Amino acid sequence: MADVIELVVPDIGDFDEVEVIEVLVAVGDIVEENQDIITLESDKAAMEIPASQAGVIKELKIAVGDKVKEGSIIAVIEASDASENVASPVAKAESAPAPKQQSTPAPAVAATPAATELVENIPYAPDNKAGEKHAHASPSVRQYARELGVTLSLVRGSGEKGRITKVDVQSFVKQKVNAPAVAVSGGSAIPSVPVGNYEKFGEIESTELSRIKKISGKHLHACWLNIPHVTQFDEADITELEKFRKDNKDNAAKQGVNLTPLVFIMKAVVASLRKFPELNSSLSEDKENLIIKKYYNIGIAVDTPNGLMVPVVKDVDKKGFLELAGELGEISLRARDGALTAKDLQGGTFSISSLGGIGGSFFTPIVNAPEVAILGVGRHKMQPVWNGSEFEPRLMLPLSVSYDHRVVDGAMGARFTTHLNQMLSDIRKVLL
Repeated sequence: MADVIELVVPDIGDFDEVEVIEVLVAVGDIVEENQDIITLESDKAAMEIPASQAGVIKELKIAVGDKVKEGSIIAVIEASDASENVASPVAKAESAPAPKQQSTPAPAVAATPAATELVENIPYAPDNKAGEKHAHASPSVRQYARELGVTLSLVRGSGEKGRITKVDVQSFVKQKVNAPAVAVSGGSAIPSVPVGNYEKFGEIESTELSRIKKISGKHLHACWLNIPHVTQFDEADITELEKFRKDNKDNAAKQGVNLTPLVFIMKAVVASLRKFPELNSSLSEDKENLIIKKYYNIGIAVDTPNGLMVPVVKDVDKKGFLELAGELGEISLRARDGALTAKDLQGGTFSISSLGGIGGSFFTPIVNAPEVAILGVGRHKMQPVWNGSEFEPRLMLPLSVSYDHRVVDGAMGARFTTHLNQMLSDIRKVLL
């Protein structure tokens, strides 16, 4: 007799509850080892959970919308040789005549030539999130739909026995894009911006956003809408800091690390956060209390081929410059290689977005909720600075500190920025 085992959610980091956004299998399906069976989504990333054992799905313990954590039971599977003795559910379905499906008319669209061409005979099904897991589609089509943000239960399949194809998903997207915009009113709802017919003005090219950009885009949009932002600007004199860094750069290289200016900025930020702990905090869920954190985990924005990622360097206050340099280089490399884990993205208390390696001066970084502040760093440049008797060349670093005005008022924001400026101007103060 084949073994019956429970598939559980593996280690997904420190997330207490993560939402199930897609169930990729159904009862009776034969699955291979490491085949994706569900998709989870946090506020920063989506992740597929694979089957740890090949076999036949006997029972599903979760559904779309459920909240799960490490150890939660996903499904019961009849493992090992069970898959060899059970007929494919697709084969069973093909042996019986398919029930005749009643077609559902597509919603009316303005009868312009372009719209008529795009939406003619487009498959459509009523909204039914509960039926998402029963949608008849292959894993590749499910992946494709998920990347486009399409709920498969809304799509009517045109394939054999109602199977949903990529063409069905594409047609559904075209229909939604060309459907008349629905007016939004009341509360804090924001009307959507209509999509124009850009082709009539010239040649265009449409490219799909990466998954990272889709997920981070939603998070950044929510942060921008929910946090009253204020940005404080200043310039720090890092002439002596840069001299100290260059003096120690070769020694650091012998130890296998790249001693970048960002390492010193991280340590200076922690010194200022100790002085102004309100910027190292989060609002409680009811927004009635301020939760001040006694640890200093700094998120570092990393430009990757697939979009912006913000891995977190933990316990910055407890690490020296060389140790931080090594860890920063390692986690940045894993971000660019797409090898970050869920734990790498968790636990941040303050973030830094540095554009110094690209160019520019001041900008307005978006606070990365639930944090309440973020530092933007521009490209340093030599400038003439008056020392009281004459102008002298000094290396000046542009600083942009954005903060949640519900937590940090203008006076505190200015004091924090000034203190950070002082730390960077004389890095020895960080050690005091």
